[in-house]
Amino acid sequence: MTNLTGAAFGAALALGLLAAAGAALPRRVRPAAVGGATAAAGAAAVAAGLSAMAGRPWSAWLPDLLPLAGVRLTVDPLGGLFIAVTGAVAVCAAVYATGYSRPGRDGADAGHGLDGRAVQAMLPLFVLAMLLVPAAASVTTFLLAWELMAITSLLLVVAEHRRRASVGEAGLWYAVMTHLGLVTILAGLAGFAAASHGESFDRLREAAGGLPPAVRSAVFVATLAGFASKAGIVPLHVWLPRAHPEAPSHVSALMSAAMVNMGVYGIVRVGLDLLGGGPSWWWLLVLAAGAVSALYGILQAVVATDLKRLLAYSTCENMGLVLIGVGAAGLLSVSGARTMAALALTAAMLHVVNHAGFKTLLFLAAGSVLRATGTRDLDALGGLRSPMPATTALFGVGALMASALPPGSAFVSEWLLLQSLVHALPDSGTVAAVTMPVAVAVVALSAGLAIAAFTKAFGVGFLARPRGAGAERARESPPAMIAGMALAAVGCVAAALAPGLVAGGLSRAVGVAAAVAGPGADPVTGPVVLRPAGMPSTMSPLLITVALLVAAVVLTGVLRAAAAGRARRRARPWDCGAGPASARMEYTATSFAEPLVRVFDDVLAPETDLDVTPVEESAYLIDSVRYRTGVADRIEHRLYRPVLAAARWTGHAARPLANGSVHRYVGYGFYAFTAMLIFLAVTR
Repeated sequence: MTNLTGAAFGAALALGLLAAAGAALPRRVRPAAVGGATAAAGAAAVAAGLSAMAGRPWSAWLPDLLPLAGVRLTVDPLGGLFIAVTGAVAVCAAVYATGYSRPGRDGADAGHGLDGRAVQAMLPLFVLAMLLVPAAASVTTFLLAWELMAITSLLLVVAEHRRRASVGEAGLWYAVMTHLGLVTILAGLAGFAAASHGESFDRLREAAGGLPPAVRSAVFVATLAGFASKAGIVPLHVWLPRAHPEAPSHVSALMSAAMVNMGVYGIVRVGLDLLGGGPSWWWLLVLAAGAVSALYGILQAVVATDLKRLLAYSTCENMGLVLIGVGAAGLLSVSGARTMAALALTAAMLHVVNHAGFKTLLFLAAGSVLRATGTRDLDALGGLRSPMPATTALFGVGALMASALPPGSAFVSEWLLLQSLVHALPDSGTVAAVTMPVAVAVVALSAGLAIAAFTKAFGVGFLARPRGAGAERARESPPAMIAGMALAAVGCVAAALAPGLVAGGLSRAVGVAAAVAGPGADPVTGPVVLRPAGMPSTMSPLLITVALLVAAVVLTGVLRAAAAGRARRRARPWDCGAGPASARMEYTATSFAEPLVRVFDDVLAPETDLDVTPVEESAYLIDSVRYRTGVADRIEHRLYRPVLAAARWTGHAARPLANGSVHRYVGYGFYAFTAMLIFLAVTR
């Protein structure tokens, strides 16, 4: 029976297909038609998700749509949460894309391919795939939707491969990592389905309790690896800081604010719902991965000079914080602290919502800067406040929301996460009592570093004087791009000031995960004043914001009144006799991060190069000095480069095996098949 949830979800799918068909329209109307239909699909998805979160689930089985297995769909409160978030991001990105996909002024961006038929068709299909993933209710349906999401996103990542060689390299990294992740997810879910003698999620839930512990652990570890890769969790994150900067900015927003959430969804769905929880070491592994990702990601964001690369590493950090909440929820549920477990998972889901909002806004604003200046290098930006006032203001809103400072939205979810970690100590058991203080320290340190990272991004990138030719000639973006950013900003502000409005829906979403859902009151209550269950702490983001505004107005009034009776005169700041300060004298992103690079030198391992060129006639006189410094991704260099070198060596060494002889190839197959039969005979 179709209810509001089913009707809205069906409308979202139909509108998405209509948007993909709009790619056949003429070029001049194509971006507007595809963007408008995709935005409508996103709005319908938001309605479907909110309806499911309100307690109206929907299910459907389409046995004739796929051979053998058919298609099973279920939109429950947990899936509804991720569907609503994806739909909201899609609305903002689609509106923005109608302006971003058109050629820039004076034909500067003509021929970049974003208004081509293939790219325009892939955008709504990518959104549809992300809507189907949390709605899938069987292994076959889930894997097909997951692969569709991977393929469409890959094609969008490489949309501008003809303009920059780095796009192709980023696409290759993304293709390899996402399909390796698919292999591990396929292995885990296929083994789960085989052991359960069925592939529907209902059958998996029923059979999970009777599976041997080794099988359950193997399923969890295999799926965790694949889902963590999609979420950009360290050390499986290497595709993310490559693909996000090179993708079109509205695609970056969809990937960073919506697609990475599917990794979190998979961990929660499989670990806490289908498997029904597990031993404490599962969740210690999740929590440790989240903690490492949060710290490493934000450290790389602090030192990054590429604006979109900074935002990509910030995604690693925020997904790490979410996994800290998920891991803490699983660990606390094992120790019996079910109320704190539900609160930790609620905080994690709220951070998913908040991160989707501010990361959408930040990536869209970064795209506005890139379109206007032609560069993502913070060291070459600056001075954008006057020519791009709307983009500057909107990026400032996003930076505040991401900085874990009141009245930002990240502050609310991280405060809830800290409350669950701190107040869980008395009743959480020995393992949690040792782990939780470390998790608290990680959350606190990552929050402080996030403030530094976004202060750098906003101050260096938008304020002071322009340091490059692109920044000097920048102009404001088209109205459609501003509208997309403004929609994201409104959502961020709403989530920051009234997070309690979604508390009931989050409680139902958490309740689906039976492993942590405790009986009794909701984990968080209160539309204005947030009241976490089981603790005396309360917090009102709205009242904090009002108090800050009142304090700012009063302080401004006092200062103006004190200065009213004094004569004013203009004077140039002291310049040590060197004349007016130039753009070369300003802080750059590199110099801003230098103190933190020194503090975390052992972790970041910065690379420096000093090249001194003497005068040709005399070695004692210096002609020029060139100093270069950079912070590479240490994990990529230390972990992936040796693996790639070994794979390259193996490929070269194995070339003689492929000599073109059909007889030799048949022999290879015969011996491999025989070895497999012997292995099965021995092990069974």
